[in-house]
Amino acid sequence: MTRISWIRTLCIVMLTIFLVPQSIDAAKKEPVTEKIVFIPHDSRPISNKQTVDVVRRTGYDVIVPPTELLGNREDWGHPDALWTWLDENLAQPGVKAAVISSDAMIYGSLVGSRKHSYTRAQVLTRAARFDDVQRAYPKTPLYVFGSIMRTPRSGEASGHEEPEYYRRYGADIFRYTVLRDKEEVEGLSRRERKEYDFLGRLIPQEALADWMGRREKNYAVNEYLIDLLRKRGTFRYFTLGRDDNAPFSQTHLESRHLTEAGADLGKTRFQTMAGIDEIALLMLTRAVNEQKHEIPFVYPRYNWGRGADTVPAYSDEKISTSISDAVLAAGGMLVRAPEKADVVLTVNTNPDGRTYEANGILNDATPRDGTMYFADMVADYVAKGYPVAVADIAFANGSDNALMAELQRRGLLYKIQAYAGWNTPTNSSGFALGEGMLVRHMDGDSVDHLLTTRYLDDWAYQANVRNTIARQLTWLRGDGFYGSLGTKMDAVSMRSSRMMNRFIEENLPPIAEVDTVVVTFPWNRMFESDILPEDQGFAQEYLARRK
Repeated sequence: MTRISWIRTLCIVMLTIFLVPQSIDAAKKEPVTEKIVFIPHDSRPISNKQTVDVVRRTGYDVIVPPTELLGNREDWGHPDALWTWLDENLAQPGVKAAVISSDAMIYGSLVGSRKHSYTRAQVLTRAARFDDVQRAYPKTPLYVFGSIMRTPRSGEASGHEEPEYYRRYGADIFRYTVLRDKEEVEGLSRRERKEYDFLGRLIPQEALADWMGRREKNYAVNEYLIDLLRKRGTFRYFTLGRDDNAPFSQTHLESRHLTEAGADLGKTRFQTMAGIDEIALLMLTRAVNEQKHEIPFVYPRYNWGRGADTVPAYSDEKISTSISDAVLAAGGMLVRAPEKADVVLTVNTNPDGRTYEANGILNDATPRDGTMYFADMVADYVAKGYPVAVADIAFANGSDNALMAELQRRGLLYKIQAYAGWNTPTNSSGFALGEGMLVRHMDGDSVDHLLTTRYLDDWAYQANVRNTIARQLTWLRGDGFYGSLGTKMDAVSMRSSRMMNRFIEENLPPIAEVDTVVVTFPWNRMFESDILPEDQGFAQEYLARRK
């Protein structure tokens, strides 16, 4: 070795000695983004992207499976692939918690839970894998939510998400289970007994056996998961949502028994609760709260009249009970004074205690009993500097147009902290609550963005555009209808987009920071939409394709 070569080698060695440790130290100091693994129960925008968006704006990286693994109406999901995905992603550095839909992991999706043909052994085998996951990742808390199968009131109400026979016999099956549940709770009159026996003969036995058999398997899974929590401590928190139900129904009956099965665990570890689509956000909120070692205080305030005693549509209990359960599920605590609250949850109920449909004649923006009182209440809390969230549940499946017009007139749309007015009343109250708890970890632009998302979806589309376009469907060329748009989809998207953009111009202030949007229908039906800025993602591709 020459002298020059020796000197060069020595220099390399010295650089290695001095630089490598520094590189290692630098790597050690590089912050790892805190992550939450999240598996929703299907691919709907509200279940997936809109829920994820809320939590991401608190600073967490929310890891979600690819859309093709999640279920929809036609493809019920891929449970075995989801288990593989879960194992791979829990191993990532920085994962602090996992929020998981048991319906997705066992049946593929929420729709899959209603229509699957898996055996009892198959679904219980998948349920047992939760314990394997917990043992493989003991430091990662699992927040798991599932559903108690819904009992739609009719075939029309099922929205093609039950087996085909429900289209014809849904109303009879619903009534049959009403009487079945009532018999357990308080007994049947002689007339009701005759009706119950008649319905048992009227409904085809193969249909009833299929529907009840699937419920039995799903019940067994939920009971097994409760037992996993009791015996193995598999979950940090486990909750079961009562999918669309009524004071008497098969859903209510099963919930009563499952509540008894897990009563010894206490509501700080397990509970059943009204609703389902909002529970993902509540579980994510609980995960964030526990990571931050926080217990948010919530003060609920109801409109005058029935208020807290309102039993809303699609539920089997008072709204105050549902909200109390949601607060607990999200890791919060109720307080009796707004001065102490991190969230003042104002709840827009009708004074008569009834829930109307957003597409009905009453929702015409004309002030009703309670409109001004509630708006005054919101304005007063905002003026006092309280963090106000609005749960708009006077109407199901869309905003209260009269209330929104009044909030707009008073300049309150972007002075509140959170809003929700979509789908069922418990969906809205739970979502407003979860978002209301989390906004204190966001900047003002993020809060405004989330408000705009809800105003576009709940107010503009669900309460207004959807109803108008639905009436126009028969005019449009092609094959398709409300629940399956078919070849009418492009025309519906164009008309909906045009109406949405007009609504934005007329109703939302410049602070909304949204100019033009395009409306798409990822589930091929009008019930839910995906509303996107024209220059982003799929919307851009869609418009380019139309040109």
